[in-house]
Amino acid sequence: MSTLESGSSSNRSGSTDDPSSGADRVVDLAGQSAPKRTSTFSAYLGLTKPRIIELLLATTIPTMFLAAGGFPGLWLTVATLIGGSLAAGGANTLNSYIDRDIDAMMKRTGHRPLVRGDVSPRAALIFGLALSAASVIWLALTVNLLSSVLASGAIVFYVVIYTLGLKRRTAQNIVWGGAAGCFPVLIGWSAVTNSLSWTALILFLIVFFWTPPHYWPLALRFTDDYAAAGVPMLPVVTHTRSVARQIVVYSWVMVGVSLLLVPIAPMGWMYTVAATVLGGLFIYEAHALLARVTRGQDAAPMRLFHWSITYLSLLFLAIAIDPFLG
Repeated sequence: MSTLESGSSSNRSGSTDDPSSGADRVVDLAGQSAPKRTSTFSAYLGLTKPRIIELLLATTIPTMFLAAGGFPGLWLTVATLIGGSLAAGGANTLNSYIDRDIDAMMKRTGHRPLVRGDVSPRAALIFGLALSAASVIWLALTVNLLSSVLASGAIVFYVVIYTLGLKRRTAQNIVWGGAAGCFPVLIGWSAVTNSLSWTALILFLIVFFWTPPHYWPLALRFTDDYAAAGVPMLPVVTHTRSVARQIVVYSWVMVGVSLLLVPIAPMGWMYTVAATVLGGLFIYEAHALLARVTRGQDAAPMRLFHWSITYLSLLFLAIAIDPFLG
């Protein structure tokens, strides 16, 4: 799971440094401006990081279509999406609870509900645990036990292995921790088939190898933020050219894995063309980033970051459409 949203500059108390944000401020009884609090609903919704959930669901639905060889049924689709949303929301909330100290040190995350004081840490912890438990129970009752077990594994992996174990200790944090964001495809596949397969594994690996070239450009953009918070993201511990090279390597591997789906699934012409064209564009953008860095120019990393989201969305859209064209 990766953070997609970019936050406004904020300090530990939640006040903003942006002079144009007067609409977000009120005047307290002492006559001094103070941050305007969001509604309770918006604050709790913010804890779940809905933009991340959207991207995760964008991989779940196409996977279900592929597993079913068409439309898997309205109720199964809705039930799986509800369970997946609860699981992702619970994991993201617990991540926000654990990382509230470093979120307060970073401009990009200084707007989050726990940093602003819109939600208390205790309430966030209870909310995150409740969502997580609800997702496991919901999937077990409405989908199947395997999907429920996979959802619980995703939550534990993201919260315990990544957030508590890897994030603050190793520059490879996003590589291995990113595996948590690959679980939605396994959940989607198992929801339809009540099993796993080589096709599900390839889908898992596509997202796995996509995560570093998706997240490292963002880390390049906010290297100072991560350094200030003491988080050893790769751009913090090594030079930019090395990061760019690794982005290129992971991009090539990701595209190669995406093409493995053609003979293994097997996939038709729609996916084959989409994977080839989209993959070629991704590799081009990765090499362009490396070239800019090598020439000493502005790396412009957010160009690849934004394209990576478009790439994954369009690739999985092709996965969803392909079964209907066979």
